[in-house]
Amino acid sequence: MRYSTQIKSISYLKANAADVLGELNAQRKPLIITQNGEAKAVLQDVASYEETQETMALLKILALGNKQIEQGKVKPVADVVKRLRGQVSD
Repeated sequence: MRYSTQIKSISYLKANAADVLGELNAQRKPLIITQNGEAKAVLQDVASYEETQETMALLKILALGNKQIEQGKVKPVADVVKRLRGQVSD
């Protein structure tokens, strides 16, 4: 994605807030907000934000799983299945 077309000044945002929000929801592309010519913030639609948060949560779970594997904190699948089957029949 080319971010050069998604850069607007804070004064543009102030003057066109409703239009900007409409574009964000329609295009689902982040918008970089500048102040005094310097990037200061990124604005995005709620659906994209939620997807990003869900992705981050999954990546954290994967990283935790990899760390547990490296530390040897794992059990063979057969042992886990036996344990689960034992709980179901109790």
